Amino acid sequence: MTQVKTGDTVAIHYTGTLDDGTVFDTSDGRDPLEFTVGSGHIIPGLDSALPGMTLGERKTVAIECEQAYGALNPDLRQAIPRDGIPKDIPLDLGTQLQMQTPDGQALPVTVVEADETTVTLDANHPLAGKDLTFDFEIIRIDHAA
Repeated sequence: MTQVKTGDTVAIHYTGTLDDGTVFDTSDGRDPLEFTVGSGHIIPGLDSALPGMTLGERKTVAIECEQAYGALNPDLRQAIPRDGIPKDIPLDLGTQLQMQTPDGQALPVTVVEADETTVTLDANHPLAGKDLTFDFEIIRIDHAA
């Protein structure tokens, strides 16, 4: 039976959970996730678990945050004056907003703290700083030429 190698395109069904068992993402009920192994399109810890696997093989891997979405970067949290935000923008905790960087790029942020004078926005990935577990199955392998 042929094994997955770097450069192959694979399709997997997966479920990703946090340490407490909370499911943060799954392909259940959706099309499988398809990508090229080693291309950098998925988190490194999951990508590195694929080579050597075979069609139909299932695996569960625990991935430390550094091999997932990285550690929390405190420099990506910023408190800004509340009066600098238009009144029609919702500022409830957990609200996801989009800001624009000075060079025009969209930057997703999450409201993580708010009081009467300031709002703290966090540009870290929502899963940064979290260890993840993926249970997945290889459902297709297209070998690189």
